[in-house]
Amino acid sequence: MSRMLDGRVVIVTGAGRGIGRAHALALAAEGARVVVNDIGANIDGSATAESPAEQTAADIVAAGGVAVVNGDDVADWAGAEHLIGCAVNTFGRLDVLVNNAGFLRDRMLVGMSEEEWDAVVRVHLKGHFATLRHAAAYWRAESKAGHRVDARIVNTSSGAGLQGSIGQGNYAAAKAGIAELTIQAAAELERYGVTVNAIAPAARTRMTIGAGGAMSEAMAPPEEGFDAMAPENISPLVVWLAAAESKDVTGRIFEVEGGKITVAEGWRHGPSQDKGARWEPSEIGPVVADLLAAAQPPVPVYGA
Repeated sequence: MSRMLDGRVVIVTGAGRGIGRAHALALAAEGARVVVNDIGANIDGSATAESPAEQTAADIVAAGGVAVVNGDDVADWAGAEHLIGCAVNTFGRLDVLVNNAGFLRDRMLVGMSEEEWDAVVRVHLKGHFATLRHAAAYWRAESKAGHRVDARIVNTSSGAGLQGSIGQGNYAAAKAGIAELTIQAAAELERYGVTVNAIAPAARTRMTIGAGGAMSEAMAPPEEGFDAMAPENISPLVVWLAAAESKDVTGRIFEVEGGKITVAEGWRHGPSQDKGARWEPSEIGPVVADLLAAAQPPVPVYGA
């Protein structure tokens, strides 16, 4: 019996733990050959001596799958290029890039340092762009050489990026950038046979539990029944987006939590008034009031 991803080569970044690990295992179970990328960092990005990618790869192999470990830093330009080369040099091709790596440096904006801002934007937003850019260059070259390309990029945004999250301004801004990067890349890469989509997952991970290990009641696993916060709930959508079956879906952001999948509807043109000439500042107040009355109210920021 054929599986959804038989013959496909997939990179998963941040695949040592949590949602990324769940993705890697699920993709491998459907026949993908997986490059398991992880640098083994703490949730704040600081270095550790751990190598969780080794365990993920070992579990894939023990289950009869194929996996290799990669420890490149996705936000390092040369490291991201080397990661793409790792897949191509090991397996002869690359079909899917799943961007998942990230960490947190939570703080209110008024107290956030430049380093806390730069570190989070670097690993999330630049880390998505760097790997995407080098993968896209590979697929463009394949397309121009006359080879058929049927490739996928699955990015990871967040509800924080779509609606905002108090105390996570750096993370929210980076994740919002990823959502827009997804739309942009989908438009630019379609000509080469590449689809680009993103997920905004909600699940129980080191990042959502917190550095101290404290777990909210909503995040705690139930004593029995369906565990809505299990990371494994996120991965079936990623598997489908990685498969040939999803070829007509691109430029979309999906929120996913437990058994619920939602198509996010982002920025779009709303109510407008056109005077046909330059407005006077004194005229603007009633116009804005009318526009806001006709518009959909914004979704509240998490934690507000």
